[in-house]
Amino acid sequence: MRSDDAARLLIASGPNEVPDQQERWAKRLASKFWAPVPWMLEATALLELVLGRWADASLVVAVLVLNALIGIVQEGRARDALALLRSRLQVMARVLRDGAWSSVPAANLVPGDVVHVRLGDFVPADLEVLDGEVLADQSSLTGESAPVEGTPGSNLYSGTVIVRGEATARVLKTGTGTYFGRTAQLVGSSAPKEHLGGLVLRMVRVFIAMDLVIAVAGTTYLAWAGAGVDTVLSLAVVLLLASVPVALPAAFALAGALGARRLARDGILTTRLSVLQDAASMEVLCVDKTGTLTLNHLTVTGVVGTGGTDPGETLKFAAAASDAATQDPIDLAILAKPGSAGEPGWKRTSFVPFDPATKRSQASWTDAAGTHFEVTKGAPAAVTALTGLDLSEALTQIAAEGARVLAVAIRKEGSPWSHCGLVGLADAPRPEAALMLKELGQLGIRTIMITGDSAQTAAAIARKLGMEGSVIVPGQLDITATDLAGVTAVAQVLPEHKHQLVKGLQRAGTIVGMTGDGVNDAPALRQAEVGIAVEGATDVAKAAAGAVLARGGLEDIVALVEESRRIHQRSLTYALNASVKKIEVPLLLALGVFAWKEFVFTPLLMALLLLANAVVSMATTSDRARPSARPDIWQAGKIITGGVVVAIPMLAASAAVLVLAQGPWLHAGTDELRTVVFLTLVFSSQVTIYIVRTGARAWTDPPSKWLLAATAHAVLAAAGLALTGTLMHPVPPPVVAGVAATILGAAHSSPASCRPWR
Repeated sequence: MRSDDAARLLIASGPNEVPDQQERWAKRLASKFWAPVPWMLEATALLELVLGRWADASLVVAVLVLNALIGIVQEGRARDALALLRSRLQVMARVLRDGAWSSVPAANLVPGDVVHVRLGDFVPADLEVLDGEVLADQSSLTGESAPVEGTPGSNLYSGTVIVRGEATARVLKTGTGTYFGRTAQLVGSSAPKEHLGGLVLRMVRVFIAMDLVIAVAGTTYLAWAGAGVDTVLSLAVVLLLASVPVALPAAFALAGALGARRLARDGILTTRLSVLQDAASMEVLCVDKTGTLTLNHLTVTGVVGTGGTDPGETLKFAAAASDAATQDPIDLAILAKPGSAGEPGWKRTSFVPFDPATKRSQASWTDAAGTHFEVTKGAPAAVTALTGLDLSEALTQIAAEGARVLAVAIRKEGSPWSHCGLVGLADAPRPEAALMLKELGQLGIRTIMITGDSAQTAAAIARKLGMEGSVIVPGQLDITATDLAGVTAVAQVLPEHKHQLVKGLQRAGTIVGMTGDGVNDAPALRQAEVGIAVEGATDVAKAAAGAVLARGGLEDIVALVEESRRIHQRSLTYALNASVKKIEVPLLLALGVFAWKEFVFTPLLMALLLLANAVVSMATTSDRARPSARPDIWQAGKIITGGVVVAIPMLAASAAVLVLAQGPWLHAGTDELRTVVFLTLVFSSQVTIYIVRTGARAWTDPPSKWLLAATAHAVLAAAGLALTGTLMHPVPPPVVAGVAATILGAAHSSPASCRPWR
């Protein structure tokens, strides 16, 4: 190709690189403040500022900023993956232009260029081999350890590494048109659905609707009764604060952070905290076969002797045609098999490593008696061409177990080549894989094996692992629009199929997990709610995933699921407690307005109440919790229903306290009544946590010492403020004791569990 033609093509097709489309940091941050939940918090902060309550406004703004920063960090994971993909394309290439070879930046390559690649080179674009033969390491793309052959007419993909030979090739695709480029675009456009954000929004809608009715009725009534503007606005501020679960996202984040720290000690690293919530809800786990269910290295799985040759002798002859110096995975697997060592006195005189052209390796030996013989091993068709013997029956038998089959032949001095057997090799299942799959099944998680191997190989591995169900290939079933009921494995999967499979399951309403280790897995890892990069994964896969395993196999995935379900139970406790308070507090305040034509609370007392509740509620993130036996699905309706179940007796008790405080207890005026309301709400908040934290009676599952300590501090602090008259009107000790006794009585009459879905 001429240089001026290449220049025109470069303008037309664009550079051979992944474009960097970065949005300004300030714009990305600003977008986090433009959504329904932030709007409510912003409105609350604005009202606080209007009333001159700077401290309260600062607290709300701090929560807003914290939630925004968490979102920014999560989005950064996709950009990190894109940066790694772009860095892989920043290489030089040898290209033939104007009749001469020259070195140019790979970014300047265009379709139609002729390039030359050799040992150690990164393949700079998607190529078609024209001349020569190479072995290419595609592990960075596929995660598969075995190199692939590149012969005339075959394709090489950008980002792979040449580990043997050299070849001249034509550039087919560059930039975003390459396999690498398409992967980069998928990573950048992939993201799981934000389930927790939807949960908070659904809960807020219900609470706002309820509080809006109360606010309109209450403020109208107060204005009609002649209350001042400050009183009316104070009621609006308090109800707005009561309707928005301000600290809910922060509590979820803290629960996740503490869980992430515990998992990190066991070698499970989380890069997105949302993974720790979503893993609790995971219903289907798509498992990449290689490296997760299997050992990711070849082992000899079977040896068959032919022509009267003993299988042990066949193995020795196969080893004689191997050499560890080649670092060929097949040679290493055969040499590692016990019994492969040759006979004493054997001496090798020559060795020809595996040649893609002949598809076999060959060696010459002399035995102890000085007799010369040659051995060869390789593709059955290539060896059969030497011997002329049809071994299709034996070949079918050993291949049925999903093995890769090599034929072995020997030629003794003065004799023709003769078959001496077949050797089957496979990436064997991990010893613990079957047990771990069983444990995942007991946790209610269905596992689907994903592999690029044939359906026959996939079925063989599935049988060995005890996986029941059908094995399909993408063409047999629409993987983009089904829940794959009854399917245990999907074979012959191309990279784009993994991403389609995850999105198809998500469209069916399924929470999906995905394991992977190669660049080709990155889009699916990013799209899945629970993307897990397994041991030895590429940097791109790690950046796209939400969790990274430092050890192989499924054992740590089980640990991840169990810890995430503990986190879910702690977060559910917080959500239920918040739901109870968002129902009880507005209704109690409304009772005060309509019964006594007074606003029986103040924004200052509300701030103190929020502070007391926040401290104890945050302590629930470190509470003891048991993982559930089935996936935990967030259901806003059931959380609110559970809140109503608990709120009704607590509201009745709180109303009784107000009546008693105005009557026989204290004959309280407005100021004393506000103190009593504050004590009532603090005490009921503490009691509520212990009611909702477990699926049984509170004493059947002891809480953590941190939760008990936080409750003790909150109760003592509230009682101390009320008794001393700090920041409120004082009340006598018998009233404090009466409030505590009434609330405890209501707690005793509450249902044993407000978690009907457990």
